[in-house]
Amino acid sequence: MNAFWSKKEKEVVKIKLRDVHKSFGEKIVLDGLDLDVKRGESLVVIGGSGTGKSVLLKSIQGILVPEDGSIEIDGDEVVGKSARELEKSNEKIGMLFQGGALFDSLKVWENVAFGLLESKKMKKEEARIEAINVLNQVGLSAAVADLSPAELSGGMQKRVGLARAIATKPEIIFFDEPTTGLDPIMADVINDLIIKCVKEIGATALTITHDMASARKIADRIAMLYKGKIIWVGTVKEMEKTDNPYVRQFIEGNAEGPIEFSF
Repeated sequence: MNAFWSKKEKEVVKIKLRDVHKSFGEKIVLDGLDLDVKRGESLVVIGGSGTGKSVLLKSIQGILVPEDGSIEIDGDEVVGKSARELEKSNEKIGMLFQGGALFDSLKVWENVAFGLLESKKMKKEEARIEAINVLNQVGLSAAVADLSPAELSGGMQKRVGLARAIATKPEIIFFDEPTTGLDPIMADVINDLIIKCVKEIGATALTITHDMASARKIADRIAMLYKGKIIWVGTVKEMEKTDNPYVRQFIEGNAEGPIEFSF
């Protein structure tokens, strides 16, 4: 996706997870997970609800601490960092949350500029100008800047969330179910914006989703998470041709197959 990086640079691993374990009581969520996300690529992790996709993202951010294993960003170990060290490390990460997670008490531009004001310590006047510029990048006019999130449609709220995720020009962007709750047309608009924005800032993107239309469109590579492990990794073309029964069942949406469901 990103011509910004040379082929050699793309092979550099930006995020590296090795033998990561995370449980909640007796429930094992991540069970020796291994994963590499290369610099400048868009990697999409697919898997059913409750398979640990969100736990994976939170573990990389240090919000959750694995019982065992290693998580590195740019060769720097995340597991075991202090809260202050994690805060510094996470400055290079932007995130689009599943529900938008906008602050209702803040205006749209203040939501977008949150990282600019808090982390970058930008002056309020400058931050507002930059926030409006970023809103334009996601197809929203300056007219929405002073509205409250409650005055926006679901699709517009998702765009504002995307604007906030890219406002600080992060090196890494996490997308948590970016098309959930959107109609097919708006979902495709968000997919296009993700591709455009990630490409423009040359970021490494890690997306978790069960939306296969979205995964096919935005991914350079796709990884499938099942029973706490990454059981398959490949390109979209390789996914369409794979004979892996778990991948085939998931992407075809078949009730019958090797994937076990809990009811």
